[in-house]
Amino acid sequence: MRRPSGGTNPWFLLPSLMGVTLFVLVPFGDVLRRSFASAMGGQAVGFANYTAVFANKAFRLAAANTGRFLGVCIPILLALSLVVALCLYALGERAALFKTSLLIPMAVPVASVVLLWQVLFDGQGLTNGWLTGAGGSAVSWMDSPMAFWVLVGSYIWKNLGYCVVLWLAGLAGISPSLYEAARVDGAGNVQMFFWITLPNLLPTLYTLLVLSLINAFKVFREAYLIGGDYPHTSIYQLQHLFNNWFRELSMDKLSAAAVVVALVILGLIMLLRRAWDKED
Repeated sequence: MRRPSGGTNPWFLLPSLMGVTLFVLVPFGDVLRRSFASAMGGQAVGFANYTAVFANKAFRLAAANTGRFLGVCIPILLALSLVVALCLYALGERAALFKTSLLIPMAVPVASVVLLWQVLFDGQGLTNGWLTGAGGSAVSWMDSPMAFWVLVGSYIWKNLGYCVVLWLAGLAGISPSLYEAARVDGAGNVQMFFWITLPNLLPTLYTLLVLSLINAFKVFREAYLIGGDYPHTSIYQLQHLFNNWFRELSMDKLSAAAVVVALVILGLIMLLRRAWDKED
């Protein structure tokens, strides 16, 4: 509803503001307070918790693994999903069945994904059976650096579908008249892709980057159910560390690390937003 003057009535924002305040701002304010206090007694300790977090070897390992995971997964996911989306878009209505099947991994429960991992990558699993049957040697998938790539494959398989759907929505929003005018001017498919398709997909790319960044942290569930509290060091991520600190009631270090991670994610999103604003 709009006011007679044309402005939006601010009272309609009140329910959302109350929800965000109750479930996001107030809890985060409490985490921020705890990050400057001791775990026992709650005395103010200044930046001692942050110093302890940055000096912690487990935190540095988990942060490096998480950064590596994000740096590898997100580019592969975005590029692969764009290629699939372009192929499906070229097929038109004949691709309807493929579009539906791409969303199936999102509906698969985490417990089923873990069961699939065990069937495929256990020491006596199907993958090692195929390798030994072909004359190769068995691989310890989850107790070696290969565990990282198994986690990468799981993340891409699970999130490829919704990325393709969003790319397809972006492609559908590009006016066909732009391509027709480019063809009249003698532009080829490659030129149209780089000068028409990609620039018009930048808003979709921003949305996908933010969603992929957030979803990358959810892959912890599969890694935890397979490897437990202390999986192979290549997949020991920040969520493992947070979970272990929570179990040990190290709320001081947990709060400080959570604030650091929140600031890093917020900084990344603001940088992306600023880069996109410059493009506009």
